[in-house]
Amino acid sequence: MKAVQYRRVGQAPEVVRIPKPVPGPGQVLLKVTAAGVCHSDIAVMSLPAEQLRFPLPLTLGHEGVGVVAELGDGVSTVAVGDSVAVYGPWGCGLCAECAVGKENYCLRAAELELFPPGLGAPGAIAEYLLVDDPRHLVPIGDLDPVTTAPLTDAGLTPYHAVKRALPKLVPGSTAVVIGAGGLGHVAIQLLRVLSPARVIALDVSEDKLALARSVGAHDAIRSDDAAAGRVRELTGGRGAEAVFDFVGAAPTVTIAAACSGIETELVIVGIGGGSVPVGFGTLPYEVAVTAPYWGSRGELIEVLDLAHAGAVSVHVETYPIDDAPTAYQHLHDGKINGRAVILPH
Repeated sequence: MKAVQYRRVGQAPEVVRIPKPVPGPGQVLLKVTAAGVCHSDIAVMSLPAEQLRFPLPLTLGHEGVGVVAELGDGVSTVAVGDSVAVYGPWGCGLCAECAVGKENYCLRAAELELFPPGLGAPGAIAEYLLVDDPRHLVPIGDLDPVTTAPLTDAGLTPYHAVKRALPKLVPGSTAVVIGAGGLGHVAIQLLRVLSPARVIALDVSEDKLALARSVGAHDAIRSDDAAAGRVRELTGGRGAEAVFDFVGAAPTVTIAAACSGIETELVIVGIGGGSVPVGFGTLPYEVAVTAPYWGSRGELIEVLDLAHAGAVSVHVETYPIDDAPTAYQHLHDGKINGRAVILPH
């Protein structure tokens, strides 16, 4: 089968042919219908060899949707032909966090060397994906696989971040979204459907600011040295009640902190390496700074329910599997508006 693999440290991903997996007891084989491309993949491919925690080659892709093709012995909760989304953060399934569906925070993942598909385990940018347990599969019904695949991360991650901030987003409040790309443009939609907050989007790209407006941002302004001052003006000097940074680089977290007011939820979602100093006097009173990771299995079901209701969708650009390396280059160069999705078949 064809697969897109990161094969050598510092090299671009390649389209290769590898054996089609065979499901063992308790496993499920999916024929992949769509798989998303994410900045997290680029972050992994940017690591030096000594920081990689898993061997190469690695089949990429942690956002996957497929049709059940084969069942291993003992699997009875899904059937051949079912269209399903893959919950990405795989845990042990038994610890206190996994027991409530928070496998993204599995307490034993590091110890047991459990990795998400595409981020350590073989991923979804391939013609077939082997899933180690059917509990990681969520039926999608009649949803379009192409726009559903990104919801497993680009939808789930901002949903988890927004959901926990909802108590602050009362009528008259403001939410700032920094980075209106793959995750950010979904966050804007989630904020609009889940809260009455005014939504201000920040980005350096005019195309992405236009996308932000098209999906519901009340204001879309350039992310530069004047951005925080503009947010202050728009909020009457108060600052935002919630700030979501989907870039996470040093310049954007600085802007995020400057947009914050008293008791703000400041959420750093992006993995750009930036950090915010926390201490008395460094931020307005009682600002809560968090750095969440992905979301729970239950939250993925909620995201898909929102998609079924037509409340959230992902702007996608599609590529055949042979052009996946080009998609990664376009993502690296900031040329993807929304989410790039690979179609293996």
